[in-house]
Amino acid sequence: MFAKITSLGLRGLTGFAVTAEADLAPGLPALTLVGLPDSAVKETADRVRSALKNLGYTWPVSRITVNLAPADVRKTGPVYDLPVLLALLCASGQLPAVNECFAFIGELSLDGQLRPVTGVLPMALAAAQQGATALFVPQANAAEAAVVQGLTVYGAADARQVVAHLQGQRRLPPAAPTRFSPAQPEELPDFADVRGQPAARRAMEIAAAGGHNILLIGSPGTGKSMLAKRLPSILPPMEQAEALETTKIYSVAGLLPGGGLYSHRPFRSPHHSVSPSALSGGGSVPRPGEVSLAHNGVLFLDELPEFKRDALEILRQPMEDGQVTVSRVSGSAVFPSRFMLVAAMNPCPCGYYGHPTHPCTCPPSAIARYQQRISGPLLDRIDLQVEVAPVSYDELSGEAQGEASAPIRARVEAARKIQRARYAAMGLEGVYCNAQLPAGALRKVCLLEPEASALMRGAFSRMGLSARAYDRVLKVARTIADLAGAQRISAAHLAEALQYRSLDRTAAYSL
Repeated sequence: MFAKITSLGLRGLTGFAVTAEADLAPGLPALTLVGLPDSAVKETADRVRSALKNLGYTWPVSRITVNLAPADVRKTGPVYDLPVLLALLCASGQLPAVNECFAFIGELSLDGQLRPVTGVLPMALAAAQQGATALFVPQANAAEAAVVQGLTVYGAADARQVVAHLQGQRRLPPAAPTRFSPAQPEELPDFADVRGQPAARRAMEIAAAGGHNILLIGSPGTGKSMLAKRLPSILPPMEQAEALETTKIYSVAGLLPGGGLYSHRPFRSPHHSVSPSALSGGGSVPRPGEVSLAHNGVLFLDELPEFKRDALEILRQPMEDGQVTVSRVSGSAVFPSRFMLVAAMNPCPCGYYGHPTHPCTCPPSAIARYQQRISGPLLDRIDLQVEVAPVSYDELSGEAQGEASAPIRARVEAARKIQRARYAAMGLEGVYCNAQLPAGALRKVCLLEPEASALMRGAFSRMGLSARAYDRVLKVARTIADLAGAQRISAAHLAEALQYRSLDRTAAYSL
């Protein structure tokens, strides 16, 4: 006898339809699993056999062939356990034929319990696109799958509940649709804790308002890491489309906490010993790396020159294109990677080059080698380069606190609101801030007043700006103008943006 069950697979961040076909034929009892399965899928047979027996069903005494179609696409992971079990029950007459508009995914334990799997959200989206009306998933994945509109999701604790539902004996309750509710994590570090540093605080506000990359340069103990870790507290909440993209990435990576949408902007801070593959993504089956896990959020690289050169150079494509392509023998996958890069570094190996009171012990050649670890092309992609000066005793010991995150975030959200309305009116889908502005729309948006145009002409030749740096200066100036509520970019806005590009054209910095 023959039976088939609709299931789903995952390739990168994209789900695709899979059909689990089971055929029972006369011959010596054996099970053959075909359809380009990986090791985890090949072990499905053993899990299904034990689950069937422990649930009280009969293992078919036949020559069994199970095919996962399409056969030319590699199948990965244990998500096919439940559909294979149901296909065997249907083929052996223990379960009536199942509606082809019902889809099933889930890993089985040996006693028939359903364990959660990764990548449920992109597979649920694919199920809805393929015309499925109902999706059966492990109970722990129900909230995640219920994000998809137009799809009835059933969460089950074990395979027996799914079979009882299909037989009409005990209906499973459908999962309540998951609603998007933007939120910030509780107890985020606050900018009120930062003493002094008015220039650095201003730069962080500009970076948050426009989604710009920023580099903090200063001696040890000046507050670089403290500023970076407080950036999420002034970022605006995610849009629903952004939350959906981020949730898909975390779902595939198996890092989705508690189910539902990932509603706050991620903050990733890998150690400087991180490998290039861990940053970009990889593995025998491509998985998202740190640049994708920071999508729509912040990627913080502390002690930037200590990172491996090849790891840093990997950042160039995702910083420019907003996505990264991971190619392996098993195939290629494209992961989104539109993040804010926040980097921190010392000015020299000892950390005190340019310090007002602490002498630097590094020879000039050592300083040059240290600073040259950051390549020109990478530095060219960083919009704001800020010197973080030492904090005085009076600032540290005084009673006055710095401005809290709440009023800064209010200004940032007001500037982002201006940007969203502007780009929505221009029909630029998926553009939420100035840093994401495509080159084709730059000249329409970044309109310079006559004095600002003359200033830009002089700065371009004196500073030796590249075409990329020119565009990024205009984007930063546009953000400064948005914070001020101005329609056009004035000379004052442009001058402030230009002061953040003083380091990118030199091999050795003079702070």
